[in-house]
Amino acid sequence: MYFAYSALLAMVLLLGSPYWLLEMLRHGKYRKGLLDRLGRVPQRIRNSNRRSIWVHAVSVGEVLAVSELVRDLRAEFPEHRVVVSTTTDTGQKLASSRFGAENVFYFPLDFAYSVRSYFAALRPDLIVIAETEFWPNLLRIAKDCEAPVAVVNARISDRSLPGYCRWKTILRPVLRDISVFVAQTAEDARRLAEVGASPDRVFVGGNLKFDVAVPAALPIVEQMKSVLVTSGAGPVLVCGSTVDGEESMLLETFKDVMVGHPSAVMLLAPRHPERFVQVDSLLQESKIPFCKRSEWNGQSLNGNALLIDSIGELSSLYALADLAFVGGSLVPRGGHNIIEPAQHGVPILVGPYTENFRHIVSLFHSRDAVRVVHPDELSRVVMELLTNERERRALGHRAFETLESQRGATRFTLEKLKALLPARTREAHLA
Repeated sequence: MYFAYSALLAMVLLLGSPYWLLEMLRHGKYRKGLLDRLGRVPQRIRNSNRRSIWVHAVSVGEVLAVSELVRDLRAEFPEHRVVVSTTTDTGQKLASSRFGAENVFYFPLDFAYSVRSYFAALRPDLIVIAETEFWPNLLRIAKDCEAPVAVVNARISDRSLPGYCRWKTILRPVLRDISVFVAQTAEDARRLAEVGASPDRVFVGGNLKFDVAVPAALPIVEQMKSVLVTSGAGPVLVCGSTVDGEESMLLETFKDVMVGHPSAVMLLAPRHPERFVQVDSLLQESKIPFCKRSEWNGQSLNGNALLIDSIGELSSLYALADLAFVGGSLVPRGGHNIIEPAQHGVPILVGPYTENFRHIVSLFHSRDAVRVVHPDELSRVVMELLTNERERRALGHRAFETLESQRGATRFTLEKLKALLPARTREAHLA
């Protein structure tokens, strides 16, 4: 089975190579860390005599989710080196800033030769995979090396469930190599068992993203806050993680807002960096005055949009919002994380497509801590909230209270991971 899987993976990579080469040339994607993904272990990762705990977090969302867990693992097991792999460039950048570049690397392609080279260099005593990443060769080699594997913050989305069910006959033996699953919700636990996980290895621990610490205020946020106050600009609408098809609707809404609030400001942050140029063109076509974050030097933002063409600043910029919209939800893309604006007590709007975060949005919605709007009512709801400060503040307060009520997943997950480390490791720690 593993030979057939590796052959199929090689064929997919070969057939997809023209697309990936084009993306490299057009947007620079996949270029960084290419040799590392193929099995060349970076020298910065090799320079350690300690055994390791290997945490894999695909992209920015997963890196944020495991941040507190990584901190606690380092405190609990100081004799181990905690290293973090990511798949995306944005995830790599954020992980390097949070955990130190000397502890961060690109996740290798799931071929036996490339995975084995990392096992030889890192000598992991434990593998921790965030959310739902089932790589057969990685899991098989971990078993051969007697390194237990835990899947934490595990979830199976509505979109991915049918695919997993279709292949569960093949998936079931792969999942047997995983020692423990810590699911976000009871529904995720049920789905994991449905696709082949042993029910006695599946636990419900909550969502690690609720435990993410509020980001420290960045200099740009303090500078922007000063400019907004001094110039009397506002209200501020922060539209984060937007995707193709949403920006045009949001810009029309902003035009409506400016009729009643000529000093209003929109901060517009596309989800994917490769779309910065496209959104720049949309802004030019809209005739709305705007500038780019990369070129902003402190000038007034009254009646302007600011294109956030940067990485890693959005979670802090939500602190400036009088109202936040979280994207990927006005069009059928499954939505994005609403926890970041909730950390700042900001009132939140989302569209109707939020299946990727169904539990979080349902929880917030049940407590009237988020507003779900359809495209045809977006402008109306935005303007109603901007003219009703009391309701706006109450909505943001309920969002913050809902977030606070859900903390604790990191502590639960850590206890499950502590039980997986080999007895000799625990004894050494106690000594």
